Amino acid sequence: MVQINNLTNNTRKTVASMGHFSVMEYERDASVSPFNAVNEYFMSKMDVRRRQVTVELDGSNTVVTQAGAMQWSAGSIRATTGIKGMGDLFGKMFRGAASGESAIKPEYTGAGLLVLEPTYKFIILQEVSAWGAAGMAIEDGMFLACDGTVEHKLVARKNASSLLAGNEGLFNLSLRGQGVAALESNVPLSELIEVRLENDELKIDGSLAVCWTASLDFTVERSTKTLIGSAVSGEGLVNVFRGTGKVLLSPVAPTDSLRSATNTRAAKAADPTSNTFGH
Repeated sequence: MVQINNLTNNTRKTVASMGHFSVMEYERDASVSPFNAVNEYFMSKMDVRRRQVTVELDGSNTVVTQAGAMQWSAGSIRATTGIKGMGDLFGKMFRGAASGESAIKPEYTGAGLLVLEPTYKFIILQEVSAWGAAGMAIEDGMFLACDGTVEHKLVARKNASSLLAGNEGLFNLSLRGQGVAALESNVPLSELIEVRLENDELKIDGSLAVCWTASLDFTVERSTKTLIGSAVSGEGLVNVFRGTGKVLLSPVAPTDSLRSATNTRAAKAADPTSNTFGH
């Protein structure tokens, strides 16, 4: 039997829950040193806070996480690779290489509490089944965790021009089925703009889409039909979504400092001994 005390207190509180998932937010980070206390103070005033996902496992459910996302667990919880054979291994390696996500995502089973690494990004909980039979596609690097009942697929963009768009690839990870997914976003859910399409199109300059209906046609195109028109408009390539479905859109792009502050799990996966969130 495991008893956990002081998980939430006057500095940490639960701000969102869905299914077996909960999100804790640090109202005030008291674990500071004299050398970074000033930065921590002003960060708290600007709502820059640490957030953590906790998952309750009752013996009947499983959870899949991004590699290196686990911070600690209590109870009889076991981690597996979730690989069901060589074919499954090669398929996951291909999905990882194509989507930019980690190839092998740990799968946790058993009974107890799983706590993920803190992040300064906002955590968005979504019921995958609410996105319909096609499921939801997500932008690279935003997947954090999901129920083991959620199916992972790749959604291909409909043209090869995305190769010309710098950081844009040909594939995105999609999730479908029953279960909850936890995504990392640069802005809170309350600020995301929801655009619903009915046989129409949406054009976005940059990777501002957090997630979208996987059945939408997703292409990367010139902003106008001619190169001269693109030069005059000041816009180059844009992400285009066509069809029927919805898109959750961020109103702002991440800054370089935010990318740097939140890009920690890859380093931890490469070096498990590192303490990237230590003071």
